[in-house]
Amino acid sequence: MSTIHQRATLDEGIASLQMALRQLASLVDLAIERSLSALESLDERIAAQVIAEDEAVNALRYRIEDRAIHLIATQQPIAGDLRLIVAVLMVVSELERMGDYAAGIARVVQLHQGRDLLKPLIDVPKMAATVRAMLRDAVDAFIRRDADAARRVSARDDEVDALYASVYRELLEFMHRDPETVERATWLVWVAHNLERVGDRIQNICERTVYEVTGTMHELNRHEPGA
Repeated sequence: MSTIHQRATLDEGIASLQMALRQLASLVDLAIERSLSALESLDERIAAQVIAEDEAVNALRYRIEDRAIHLIATQQPIAGDLRLIVAVLMVVSELERMGDYAAGIARVVQLHQGRDLLKPLIDVPKMAATVRAMLRDAVDAFIRRDADAARRVSARDDEVDALYASVYRELLEFMHRDPETVERATWLVWVAHNLERVGDRIQNICERTVYEVTGTMHELNRHEPGA
């Protein structure tokens, strides 16, 4: 195989990986959207759909990993190409875990079993909207190899942490005032925690993007929730 043909094959393989990564991110984005929709309406049908479709997220993650490993084995990429392929492996793992968090929110819907939400949802939907926007922008930054954009996305995690702290304090107050609310309050804490963890996973993607561009790995904008 000529060097030119080998380069073209490698470029095609990397482009295919990036396209599949975008597809996986879209599935996760949709799962988060649907899980919140199910929670707001306590729609168990939508919740069950989110949980069932998590298998598609898992399956696509493993297909991408297989493609990446095959590309490494057959094309023997070096230097920047190899680092990019390894980074894709890391990013799809982060995306798959975000899908798990969305499925976890859907399971909270099922736990209610006809009981009303403890309170109207205000900050939780804001958290979901923020992490969904961050997710889309983080994946774009990763594929475009834009370190500055990745840093900007990472900085938005402060918004998610602040919302989580607000939700947590409010629900603790509910539990303190009325012990009978503890169970339903705890479920909503789980929801907020899952969204906060999505934000953390997105930060990991941003850090990987900066590393891809600069060759330097360091944590971006890391704070404890509510700090």
